[in-house]
Amino acid sequence: MKRLLSKLEESFIKLLRWRENNISEKHFVIFLSLVVGFFCALAAHILKFLIEFLHQLVTSHFAEGNLNYLYLATPIIGVFLASFYVRHFVKDDISHGVTKIMFAISQRKARIKKHNMWSSMIASSLTIGFGGSVGAEAPIVLTGSAIGSNLGHLFRMEQKNLMLLVGCGAAGAVAGIFKAPIAGVVFTLEVLMLDLTMASIVPLLISAATACVFTYLFSGPDPLFNFTLNEPLKLTTVPYYVILGIVCGFVSLYFTRGMNKLEGFFRSIKNPTSKLIVGGLILSILIFFIPPLYGEGYNTIESLLNGNVQDITQNSVFYNFRENFTMMTLFLLLILFFKIFASAATNGSGGTGGIFAPSLYMGCIAGYFMAFVLNHFHICDLTEKYFALAGMAGVMAGVMHAPLTGTFLIAELTGGYEMFLGLMITSTIAYITILAFEPHSLYAMRLAKKGELLTHNTDKNILTLLKTENVIETDLQTLRPNMYLGDVIKLIAQSNRNIFPVLDSRKRMIGLISLDEIRNIMFRPELYKRFKVSELMVSPPAFISLNDPMEKVMYIFEKTKAWNLPVFDENEKYVGYVSKSKIFNSYRELLVTLSDE
Repeated sequence: MKRLLSKLEESFIKLLRWRENNISEKHFVIFLSLVVGFFCALAAHILKFLIEFLHQLVTSHFAEGNLNYLYLATPIIGVFLASFYVRHFVKDDISHGVTKIMFAISQRKARIKKHNMWSSMIASSLTIGFGGSVGAEAPIVLTGSAIGSNLGHLFRMEQKNLMLLVGCGAAGAVAGIFKAPIAGVVFTLEVLMLDLTMASIVPLLISAATACVFTYLFSGPDPLFNFTLNEPLKLTTVPYYVILGIVCGFVSLYFTRGMNKLEGFFRSIKNPTSKLIVGGLILSILIFFIPPLYGEGYNTIESLLNGNVQDITQNSVFYNFRENFTMMTLFLLLILFFKIFASAATNGSGGTGGIFAPSLYMGCIAGYFMAFVLNHFHICDLTEKYFALAGMAGVMAGVMHAPLTGTFLIAELTGGYEMFLGLMITSTIAYITILAFEPHSLYAMRLAKKGELLTHNTDKNILTLLKTENVIETDLQTLRPNMYLGDVIKLIAQSNRNIFPVLDSRKRMIGLISLDEIRNIMFRPELYKRFKVSELMVSPPAFISLNDPMEKVMYIFEKTKAWNLPVFDENEKYVGYVSKSKIFNSYRELLVTLSDE
């Protein structure tokens, strides 16, 4: 066996050398993008098969009609199995898949662990198949990006091409899971913030198109939702799409802030067993009383798109009131309000899933609800399924801060390209609305708080990539408070700096002496034994923490008008100094590097 492995390794090394000598890296990236697209389609097909298989296995004994007590058990079983698998087999955090990809791209690392090529698929299929109220899209996007990253590493690709293959994996995954190649490319450019260049767009297109073609071969060309347009978009309904965009913007704001707070609540519970009990109970009880919260929710979306709103009351306390307008509006509002609780409880208790499906779900409910209510009171005559579609685009655009992704994804999901204008209006207005309250998407928010987010703004990108620890200067001579002026003069003669930090016995900075401050007495020997450092030192204008992002560091420099500032660690001990000139030099070097890429 060892001899066989050795021969395979030797053959692979020969293959690498042949590739390096005969195929340029630029052309080889195009070939790899095709391979990535195929594996993304295969992974998406396997994930959807596993979820559907488990879903059928679990719900085959569910009876139609009123309350079904199996809803109290199945979701918590799925979360337990997923949590057990992650903690005992994966032994790594695989939540927040899209945020992990954004971090890999923003930090110019493009390294995603090998287990992410399959671990998220297994955990999310267990979670969603048993009823977890999350989506499979973020796990498959992480899977696709991991495939791209590891395939690139296998063939020893350059760093910039590794990043591109990570983006190809994300584009292929979205295209494969949704049968939406344009949305896959737009998602990568708009949400993951990969730079749009001719060198990057071609591999992304190839990966997305390849994934979509093979998905058609695996499962047929039908869109995810069966939907028929009965009539073209009426210009008289345009104002209502504007109103829906505002509504979706506020729904997105509720989704973003609510999920953030609920995730914080579950993070505060340190014990995994306690998390499972609390989250599992919340999830099971919610699904028991509101069954449409079960699973991804695509069955509910399809029922609303086909005008069968009564079908969503199956197995709920509202089943006997499905013809009552008041009870139906209450039921829709309860679904809209509690969806984020169910999704947060699913992931917070140990399950694995994403927010793609929940954002589409809430958008569908919001759009349908608005049209449903306005039609009932004869305020206007709106096609409810059109507004359900537009709502899906609007909430996705707001949550992800991605109006193009929301527009193209819904058009491709349903084949409803004739609705493009309505989708565009709703997505754009929703995005503008949430932007007034939240500058970052739910994905980007976690990185932005740490100063690790890369955007399309070149200045911010460079400041994000610059790290405080890399520009610290440690060659400054330090003083003690009980030293005399004469001792300081001796150190000045040996130093080429004009700033001297004063440290106490615990290496904490208590002041500084600047050459400018003592220039008028430094040439008077009679004062050398008269003044101590403690009498001459002054306080620094500000200080910088070792963990401060560079954007904050530059803000402090601008606010204080200083050229040099001390750096402290988390224990408030002196580390060194940062100078504005050193930052400018590093900025210029990094700018040249990025321009070359």
